[in-house]
Amino acid sequence: MAELTPLGIAVLALLDERPMHAYEMYQLLLQRQNSRLLKVKPGSLYHTVERLAGQELVRATGTERAGNRPERTTYELTPAGKQALQQRVQAGIETYVYEYPLFPVVLSEAHNLEPADAAERFRRRLVELAGQIAELDAVIADVTDRGVPEQFWIAADYNRAVLAAERTWLTTLLHRIESKDLSWQHRK
Repeated sequence: MAELTPLGIAVLALLDERPMHAYEMYQLLLQRQNSRLLKVKPGSLYHTVERLAGQELVRATGTERAGNRPERTTYELTPAGKQALQQRVQAGIETYVYEYPLFPVVLSEAHNLEPADAAERFRRRLVELAGQIAELDAVIADVTDRGVPEQFWIAADYNRAVLAAERTWLTTLLHRIESKDLSWQHRK
């Protein structure tokens, strides 16, 4: 069996809550702001559901049509799907996998910029990080106010901590560039 993708994990987790059709899954992922955790696109979601059905991790339970809308197939989690979800979550928690994000790549090539240009771009990233952190703070405040148990939103807290750590590191880097503590030899 192929390893579950992040979207596959999300689909199985949604179906562990209750049976639903793919469009409902898509809407729930957006409503819950899971797009901060994984790429959520309708086409990819439908393809993922079909692939999971082919692997017998989910199964269709019926099709319905409401008005002029297209037919919607409702899916449910199979026992094999429940087991696959649990095993993938267990393995994903205990095993570190480096995921090759873009920022370290461009950071390693920042020496190709003039120091002032690099510093300005780092300042802009700090502004972006502050906005992302503020958005997560609002999400966390909202779910806390609504009494959502923390176990359901710990990924938001994790993402906030990662962004805050990057902000701290980047603030120090910017200070080192501006104070010339960090030697920056740009070749033209």
